[in-house]
Amino acid sequence: MVKLNRIYTRTGDDGSTGLVDGSRVSKASGRPEVMGSVDEANAAIGLARLSASAATDGILSRIQNDLFDLGADVATPDGIAGALRIVPDQIAWLETQIDNANETLSPLTSFILPAGTPAATHLHLARTIVRRAERDAVAAGADVSGPARHYLNRLSDLLFVLARVENAAAGDVLWVPGAHR
Repeated sequence: MVKLNRIYTRTGDDGSTGLVDGSRVSKASGRPEVMGSVDEANAAIGLARLSASAATDGILSRIQNDLFDLGADVATPDGIAGALRIVPDQIAWLETQIDNANETLSPLTSFILPAGTPAATHLHLARTIVRRAERDAVAAGADVSGPARHYLNRLSDLLFVLARVENAAAGDVLWVPGAHR
């Protein structure tokens, strides 16, 4: 487990950050970019939890923990024995949650706006941040594992579906093309 006695180390003052193996990389390089976007997504999910239903909150709690696993995966170069990595079961769990939640929803008849209840709106915000994290992961190339990228892709899908679940009682906020011409 992690034990932090001091929060500041001054080691990053030169614009670098440490990876799990002790190596240092520029804070502007791919891995830290992904780690930052994942951290931001995790914070947005925490915000969504404040107004989410109990069922959605339980799902989001697990996701927040998994996002720390994903951050550790990204922060660990290849070849480190025993490294914490995103595994297929974590991705399969997301797919199961998507399927279960989607069964309760009516089919979409239009694109939907990222609006509605506070929980749904926060979930849409988290979804867009996860999409950025996924783009950052793709841009980082081989520095980010395939399973980590797959996890982010499924996570954004799940957040979309959960936003619809949180809006179910009031209904989706539909896009009306050309409504204000």
